[in-house]
Amino acid sequence: MKLPKTKNRFCPYCRKHTSHKVLQVKKGQPSSLSYGSKKRARKRGSARGFGNLGRYSKPAVTKFKRAGKKQTKKTDLKFMCTVCKKYHLPKSGIRTKRLELV
Repeated sequence: MKLPKTKNRFCPYCRKHTSHKVLQVKKGQPSSLSYGSKKRARKRGSARGFGNLGRYSKPAVTKFKRAGKKQTKKTDLKFMCTVCKKYHLPKSGIRTKRLELV
C-alpha cells in the first residue's frame, strides 16, 4: 500500500490542522504479562497449579495452536507536526503486507 510522506492532519498540540510527516515505527514485542498471554500460558500448562482450585484439575494442552491467525500485522504510523515538531500516534494502524511511503 502506498501512503504520502506528508499529510494534513489535526495537531492536538497546536490545536489546528497542519501538515504532518508520516513515519513508520517498528512494532514492539507484546507483553508477557498481558491478560491474553497469561490465559494462554495457563491453557498451555505452565502456571497450572495443583489441586482442584474450584474445578477439576486438567492436564496441559499439548497440541496448542492459535487457530484463525491473521495474515498481516497492523503497522504503527507516527505523525510529526511540521510546526511544533511533536509526534503523535493515530488511534489504529492499517493492516497491510507492505507499506510504502511516496
